[in-house]
Amino acid sequence: MRAPVCAVLLVYLLNDAAAHQFTEQEMSTVRERIKSMFYHAYNSYLDNAFPYDELRPLTCDGQDTWGSFSLTLIDALDTLLVLGNHTEFQRVASILQDTVDFDIDVNASVFETNIRVVGGLLSAHLLAGRAGMELEPGWPCSGPLLRMAAEAARRLIPAFQTPTGMPYGTVNLLHGVSPTETPVTCTAGVGTFILEFATLSRLTGDPTFEDVARRALTALWKTRSDIGLVGNHIDVLSKKWVAQDAGIGAGVDSYFEYLVKGAILLQDEELLNMFHAYDAAIQNYTRFDDWYLWVQMHKGTVSMPIFQSLEAFWPGLQSLLGNLDSAVRTFQNYYSVWRQFGGLPEFYSIPQGYTVDKREGYPLRPELIESAMYLFRATGDHTYLQLGLDALESIEKVSRTPCGYASVKDLRDHQLDNRMESFFLAETIKYLYLLFDPTHFLHGGGMEGDGSWEEGGEGGQCVLGAGGFIFNTEAHPLDPAALYCCSRHSKERQELRDALLSLSHPKKKAGSQSKPADERTEEPPQSQSESIALKPGEKKTLPTLSCPVQPFSARLSVLGQVFSDNS
Repeated sequence: MRAPVCAVLLVYLLNDAAAHQFTEQEMSTVRERIKSMFYHAYNSYLDNAFPYDELRPLTCDGQDTWGSFSLTLIDALDTLLVLGNHTEFQRVASILQDTVDFDIDVNASVFETNIRVVGGLLSAHLLAGRAGMELEPGWPCSGPLLRMAAEAARRLIPAFQTPTGMPYGTVNLLHGVSPTETPVTCTAGVGTFILEFATLSRLTGDPTFEDVARRALTALWKTRSDIGLVGNHIDVLSKKWVAQDAGIGAGVDSYFEYLVKGAILLQDEELLNMFHAYDAAIQNYTRFDDWYLWVQMHKGTVSMPIFQSLEAFWPGLQSLLGNLDSAVRTFQNYYSVWRQFGGLPEFYSIPQGYTVDKREGYPLRPELIESAMYLFRATGDHTYLQLGLDALESIEKVSRTPCGYASVKDLRDHQLDNRMESFFLAETIKYLYLLFDPTHFLHGGGMEGDGSWEEGGEGGQCVLGAGGFIFNTEAHPLDPAALYCCSRHSKERQELRDALLSLSHPKKKAGSQSKPADERTEEPPQSQSESIALKPGEKKTLPTLSCPVQPFSARLSVLGQVFSDNS
């Protein structure tokens, strides 16, 4: 179904881009250019737009878009650390603690607030040690940025209070869900919470966040069609599908992403099994010649033969599962579109080989660069570095303004739009930089003893940063070892309480004389002591407390091997 122009471009791509091998010096030079891009955009935001959410780069001013959080500053915070700027990270983290207030009468997107605000604050909290910030005792299980993330997430919880457990799309941060709020939301708006909310629960010990995210995932899973697909928009009250187009793009994309990444982060086989079931249906009904079309969710018939720019995350996701052959072929299709326009249009007609009317824009999205980063890590093929350089050159040539970088309104003539979304600094720049820095600590770079690992938890008894990092859908890295550390501490405290309680109320030995009723000590409740109490005549020692110094050792997605043995 591919248009001839794409085939020609693909041949050109394979003969051209794969030829050049980047030296370390060239990669270092590109990294410096990327840093320069970041600071041009970042300083423009600080000088012209702060404390508004976003910069308007054509008029050099700011606007609130997603809730009046100084959103670009939150979204860009961990990028500062990725680029090595510890001083500015510390300064901004302090500013956010002093200025951001979630107790405001604002209608906010539940989805966007979660991935950008909650995700950004969680990531900054987990990276605070590397930035040289003063840490609370017990970090990463406590800290001011963690408390901010938890407060933001609590403001979203009322949206999940529906008969199905699937959340509304919008919530008022002060008053909860409006009585007039529409119950229709997109699939991604239901299924894109497990990373942030499970991280919150396991760091803080409050199960509420993970519970509501899992309930929403379970409810959504039960609404899939007989052929195993989900649609685009659903009524969260009635569970009726309002938009029945099934695909991997806008409105659905991060749902599939979070099933895979949630499985890795949480070592949760159930989430992975859900994704594999969906993937079987996706490959069967939506894949054509290494493109992914939109089909009717119940019948599998093609409804929209288009490629959306948001779908470009898919090759990177496939690489996490070891599906490299398919990922590479699909990436080359998407890269051919980039080479045609110097960016990815929001919609691209596959049969016609051209943009779709009123969907010709490119808001500087990161998804193709994200996939390039993953595939370069997996293959070492410098074709993906060439894409990164192409992207850098395109953005610099087309989008740079005196006040930052502007979204492209129309890729056909490179008209600009007066907006720089926060994800440009959170994702596009970050993935570009990490693409050209294969030894960065977020990739697991460095050797033991050089500071790439950290101590954390109570008494510094946990090893952090040793199990890789999982990026949320806004490119905010989360450390699985931190979740393990804090949940282990919580479990050990409970075991210690149980052990001490048992020692305080020992059972009588068999054959011993009972005390009179008025002298007997009240037994502890069964639920607190039954598991470790000795029964009459039984010889059993108390269970050994779990060792808190064991390093996190999960193997992350090597050719599909996601799970370690649970010993």
